[in-house]
Amino acid sequence: MTPERFDNMKILSIETSCDETAIALLEVSGLLDKPEIKILGNTLLSQAKLHEEYGGVYPSLAKREHQKNLPILLEQTLKQAGLDLDVDTECQQIDFIAVTAGPGLEPALWTGIVFAKELSQKWGKPVLPVNHMEGHIFSVLYGLESPLELPGLALLVSGGHTELVHVRSFGDYHIVGRTMDDAVGEAYDKVARMLGLTYPGGPKVSHLAEISREKRPSIDFKLPRPMLHSGNLNFSYSGLKTAVLYKLKAEGRSDEEYKEDIARAFEDAAIEVLIKKTQAALDELGDIKSLIVAGGVSANSYLRSELAKLATRHPETKLLLPPSELTTDNAIMIGLAGFIQATLHPEKLSPGYIGGALVAEGNLSLNSPTLPRS
Repeated sequence: MTPERFDNMKILSIETSCDETAIALLEVSGLLDKPEIKILGNTLLSQAKLHEEYGGVYPSLAKREHQKNLPILLEQTLKQAGLDLDVDTECQQIDFIAVTAGPGLEPALWTGIVFAKELSQKWGKPVLPVNHMEGHIFSVLYGLESPLELPGLALLVSGGHTELVHVRSFGDYHIVGRTMDDAVGEAYDKVARMLGLTYPGGPKVSHLAEISREKRPSIDFKLPRPMLHSGNLNFSYSGLKTAVLYKLKAEGRSDEEYKEDIARAFEDAAIEVLIKKTQAALDELGDIKSLIVAGGVSANSYLRSELAKLATRHPETKLLLPPSELTTDNAIMIGLAGFIQATLHPEKLSPGYIGGALVAEGNLSLNSPTLPRS
């Protein structure tokens, strides 16, 4: 069945899966593989500084901040779009609300869902739940110069997820590899704590690794590459994190040069596994038109340089990465995933539809239906 085409679809999107509160208003037209996207309004507040003392995201604090920030960001987003929150007729221009239903921290997810339902009741607009990881996959649609060709392979790398997803077509996804324990972004943050770096530590670890590469052609030790030869496409980063801990304890050094080399050894190992597993997935699946790499870690410069090398070995596959501002959690990608769901399931756009089963699902999988049954 050919998906329905919508023009000038106005989507209010809400993202509260972790420690970023984000709201966007998009106007989207055209076909799924190359939509025309206008950002009418876009706001985001990061809670990173608030969670710094905990060394990670503290769920109850995240929930409180989302509840406080959502009304403020909604007003700012609508103001950017030239709409007045207090004039109901102006908000009637919005076609539907897209909200992240999972995966993520459930207390945080619930704040966005409850807020979306309240707006639905006020405006009589449908609410479409969105899978956060689907949002990451299709963040690459923004600024895309040519139509997105599928089937594709998506490497999703973030603080909470490390997955290889066979994107067979829009709305048809199959996870072919995933982490068995820590996500790669989570491992970066844990290694950062071992090195005395504050949260979020991933970019700081990468910075130290870059300094080591600039100063020294090589280092005299390597860290293990967990599951590199496992015979499947799964990942494991818990053992690598533990290897860093043991190395630090064994050496007993804390000078800056040693920290730089530890960060480099960790990053070399972590990214080599990502690249080798992605290579294996491309070989195993065959006929992959697009390699999509998304999520917070996709902004990592060393990963991007290694992906560029991989791409030269697969000229038949186009490497796609989102703009840097869309690598971390944001509402623009949620709106784009909402556009895909609305195009594939136009029956969900009936006035006031909110989906009786619209709930927060912390472990929502891309192998699961994104939209609940009405």
